[in-house]
Amino acid sequence: MDSLAQLPLRIALGLVFLGHGSQKALGWFDGAGIEGTLGLVKGTLGLEPAILWAYLAAYGELFGGLLVLLGLATRFGALNIAATMFFAIFMVHWGNFFAQHNGIEYPLTLFCGAVTLLIAGGGKLSVDGWISQTCFETEPDPMDDSDPLR
Repeated sequence: MDSLAQLPLRIALGLVFLGHGSQKALGWFDGAGIEGTLGLVKGTLGLEPAILWAYLAAYGELFGGLLVLLGLATRFGALNIAATMFFAIFMVHWGNFFAQHNGIEYPLTLFCGAVTLLIAGGGKLSVDGWISQTCFETEPDPMDDSDPLR
């Protein structure tokens, strides 16, 4: 699936997670910042060491979103997003399906999008695609006669 199909998915996931990560890590867009994220992780979820989990969630979303949006190390960024959503599904949203009841519907959709990019990569219109095309693609060797179709 090395085509242009990944581009709209990368843009959507990248912007969503760049925004949510900015809220959790930096307090932008009316977010709670890292202190609020720490309070959620420690108080609501009861996870320890809370500081580790808060930073993983906040910066996993922030940098995962940035990487996916740029198409730079797309699979690594998508892995961060998929791991964060997998965790959110089971630790925060489990028990309900629909989003209006804080269910798994929305995080499951984001998880599936991230897994798609994890499998497919960033596509042609990505930094990964440009690196692959300029650094690793070579012209066929005219002296190589191992291909019987030539």
